Order: sequence, then C-alpha cells, then structure tokens
Amino acid sequence: MSENSYLALIKVIVPLSLVTIGGGASIFPALQHQTVDIRQWMSASDFIDLFAIARSAPGPGSMLVTLIGWKVAGWSGALIATIAMFLPCLILCMAVSRTWIRHKGSPWHAALEMGLAPIGTGLVTAGIISIVEILGSGWLSGTVAAATAALLLVKPKMQPLIPLLLAGGLFAFVSFL
Repeated sequence: MSENSYLALIKVIVPLSLVTIGGGASIFPALQHQTVDIRQWMSASDFIDLFAIARSAPGPGSMLVTLIGWKVAGWSGALIATIAMFLPCLILCMAVSRTWIRHKGSPWHAALEMGLAPIGTGLVTAGIISIVEILGSGWLSGTVAAATAALLLVKPKMQPLIPLLLAGGLFAFVSFL
C-alpha cells in the first residue's frame, strides 16, 4: 500500500471526525459515500458487512473507520484510520469543553445547546436512512424501525430491550418470508 493510500484515509476521515455531532452514526452517510462511491475502496455490500461487524462488536460504532482502514491498508491502515477518527475529535472536544464550562449559564450557552440537539438528531437520522437504503430492505423494514423508535419515544421509561427484541423478531420473521 502506498503512502498516498494512508494520506487518502486521513483526508477522508479527519474532516468527518470534526463533524461527529450526535456521535459516530452521524457520519455514516458521508463515510459510505466517500469509501464506496468516490474512492471505490469497497462495494456497498462490503460497507454493510463492516458496519454490521462494528455495530456488533463492543465499543463505539465509529470503530467502523478502523475496519475501513484495515480493509484499505491492512493493520497500519486500521491504526491510521483510528487515529484520524479519534484524535482530531478529542482535541476539538477538549477545547470546546473548556469554553463550554467557562460560559455555563450564559444565554448563548443555552441557545447553542438547544440548537445542536436537532442537528445531532438529523445527522443520526440521515445515517439510519443511508444504511437502510444501502440494504435495500424496503418499506417494511423502515416501518418496523419507525414503529420501534415511536414506541421508545412514547414510553421512554419502558425497558428499551423489549421493543428492540420485538423489532428484531419481526425482522427475522420477515426475512424468512
């Protein structure tokens, strides 16, 4: 693997690291677009496989970038991708948190907090929609996911495992049809 591939990993991942408002899931659509459509490092099916591994493994879902780095450039690519994902975000979060704490209680603090919540929600929703579109699972999967989300919103104190197990069971049932 040439040095340009490592640099390409950094060029793709660092900007995404800096905009992970809402968590790692917020960058999945852009990450998929870069790795599958633009750079053609893998197929859409490969991306979904790596996504499934990252989601089922312990740790943050953003570890998907580690698997992408590994797919592109082996172990050294995995290390570079992981550092490119977490180091810039860490530095930014440390700088922002110092300012955030220093100005807690000010009017702009509350306004910014209220303004960022829908942005994070929108980015995570875009990530979910992107993954569902890649899977090509159709309207039934979307309906099950929406119903599960609605149930969790309506009954926030409900044990979250119950609707998720119901949704998983329904997905399994539908896949056998």
